[in-house]
Amino acid sequence: MTDAQRELTITPDGAFSLAAAASFGFGPNTGRPRPDGDSMSLAFVADDLVHHAAAHVTQDADGVLNCRVYGDAEPNRVVAQVRRVLSLDQSGLGWAEVGARDPVIGRLQSELPGLRPVLFHSPYEAAAWAILSQRRHRTQATAVRKRLSAAHGRVFQLPGGERESFPTPAELLRIDAFPSLEPQRIDRLHAIARAALDGQLDPARLLGMPPDDAMAALQLLPGIGPTYAGLILLRSTGATDILTLGEPRIPSYIRHFYELKQPAIPAELATLAEVWRPFRTWTCVLIRVAGDRDGLAWEPQSGGGR
Repeated sequence: MTDAQRELTITPDGAFSLAAAASFGFGPNTGRPRPDGDSMSLAFVADDLVHHAAAHVTQDADGVLNCRVYGDAEPNRVVAQVRRVLSLDQSGLGWAEVGARDPVIGRLQSELPGLRPVLFHSPYEAAAWAILSQRRHRTQATAVRKRLSAAHGRVFQLPGGERESFPTPAELLRIDAFPSLEPQRIDRLHAIARAALDGQLDPARLLGMPPDDAMAALQLLPGIGPTYAGLILLRSTGATDILTLGEPRIPSYIRHFYELKQPAIPAELATLAEVWRPFRTWTCVLIRVAGDRDGLAWEPQSGGGR
């Protein structure tokens, strides 16, 4: 077993449930934290884009997370990355205040206690997943990612079993051919790797840009359209307050939870969401999880009018 460098702790600010994070229920789950009973294991490219890292996380009865860190990356930076992945880098107390202002959100928070968004390990890994998963069933893309990571990344032996870390950008650039990856897809993965090394996928950079500018910049990457640009921006950077008007299920789910006559149109959604600041992204995630949990029907939206 790989020797752990250090054991560090994370004390959540407000409610947080590792079990809820482990069961986080939508979106591609490849490379996400994987549950092992009452624990969670992660393996990933460190934010320095040079090292691989892994962590085995447990939560004690007081809610404190114990994080055993593996690999050669600086341990405190690894734990900071784990905090971002589990949305523990934001104020849980501030998130609770949204529920205090909006009774509907407060009820959903109480029904899904300690739930926070679970993110991709980094914008780099989210963008690489976008390329791997295009025009493929999720299970096929997951299998390709697993093989690619085992062959060209790093495999960690953790208490919960083996976990594969995706190749670093430099490792990805050395791959000229790989089974199930056609030349165009490899070229696009190389473009993602170069963009990461150039700083274009730095989470702080993307968060510091106006959302429309960040979306436009991400769509300059080969193979990244609006849907995947949104995934990268919203599901890997740690964004909390970007309103996800493009999420197709949200209008129907809001109609159900707020007892509206029809699905909310974008203007209505934007008005309703003012009370959710500065956690509009988290609120939409909560509504999405709750609606999926309840098996709600949803209607594709065509844009502006009824």
